[in-house]
Amino acid sequence: MVTALMTVGSGEAAGADLTAGVARIDLTPPASMKATLGGYGARMNKPATGVHDRIFAKALVLSDGTKRFALVTADALGFPPPIKPAVLKALGEAGWDKQQVLFLPSHSHTSIDMTALNPKNVLKIPQLGLFHKEVYDLTVGNLAKVIAQGSEKLEPVTVGTTSIRLTGWNRNRRKDNKTTDEELTITRIDKADGKPLAVLVNWAAHPTFMGSRDMMFSGGWPGHLQRTLEALIGQGVTVMYYNGAQGDQSPVARRDSGKSNWEKAEHYGRELALVVWRAWGKIKTARSPVLAYHLERVKLPKSTYHPSFMETGGSEYGLSPEVMDTILMVLVPRWTAVGLLRLGDLAIVGIPGEMSAELGLSVKKQVAQQIGVKHAVIGGLGNEWISYILSADEYTKGGYEASVSFYGATLGQTLVDAAVRGAARLKD
Repeated sequence: MVTALMTVGSGEAAGADLTAGVARIDLTPPASMKATLGGYGARMNKPATGVHDRIFAKALVLSDGTKRFALVTADALGFPPPIKPAVLKALGEAGWDKQQVLFLPSHSHTSIDMTALNPKNVLKIPQLGLFHKEVYDLTVGNLAKVIAQGSEKLEPVTVGTTSIRLTGWNRNRRKDNKTTDEELTITRIDKADGKPLAVLVNWAAHPTFMGSRDMMFSGGWPGHLQRTLEALIGQGVTVMYYNGAQGDQSPVARRDSGKSNWEKAEHYGRELALVVWRAWGKIKTARSPVLAYHLERVKLPKSTYHPSFMETGGSEYGLSPEVMDTILMVLVPRWTAVGLLRLGDLAIVGIPGEMSAELGLSVKKQVAQQIGVKHAVIGGLGNEWISYILSADEYTKGGYEASVSFYGATLGQTLVDAAVRGAARLKD
């Protein structure tokens, strides 16, 4: 079921004229690199067997004449903490700093293995994945290039955002928890002459129709969503998908979607694109939306692993207690940050990991009320992946998500508080 919530123009008279540029770049590693896919330990670090559909990074660069910001989406599982600093370094004299860039990967489980992109990964555990310097260098270079290319030609734009409610498209995969985030948020960015420039799509669901035996590169259902919507709108539009608080949210296959995992992913993405297209056509845009951003630094709770981690995530990824001690010391950061962007009536809260829908809904409500925007969304896996992020009650229950949560029962509230605290910096 599709129910309209709010369809409004995003714009405040206090904003300056906004300009924007877009770019895309192919992230798919060449076959000669023998790159691995992330998301399932059962793949045992075996190289991908081919390419089902190519994966991309896309950049939207925004400027109000006094400041600029780059929003980068990617058909990727996620990025480890070293990636963003490396990209900023690669941008060199262009002068981008960490506050001005927000990476939002889709969390595709048929894309580059996240641990292959982490130079701190010195562990030799096939289930966990191995660092791959060639793929790391290629990815860092491509992410820097797409930001640089998106900056080359900025032109005046208008912006509008809407949210609709979708029932039956996602579900909570945790036992005895029915909380789902059914809000689909769409942002329309048009050129001054009315031609479409970009569309941002936010929806909370894992791209997990494909399993560990599916060994080809693919953007998953988000890739099909983006390609289909670009074809429906036409005129060279760039569609950028970013996930929400999807830590416990799974997609629900559409009826008659075929037997294979590939067919299910394609059907889901294409049907969701039709829903977005219909809503997109009704969005009214406005000039001069407020542009604001902030990076809220967060000291994380003491790192630890869940008492029952070996029952689920630990066994999948070959992580004994001794190995976990090493991981907590070498790979798990002590600090992180929440990246926030305000674009008119839209506020994106970039959470550095996989947050549960329960916490995500709380953040969205508090941020919307605090700064007076109509559309507050979670940008899942924002900038970096540090952990699954659960409430204290859900962490105590255990299960897969808790076994891949590395900061104990207080992590969820720590990041909720940081998100709300940082959002205060986005006020007019």
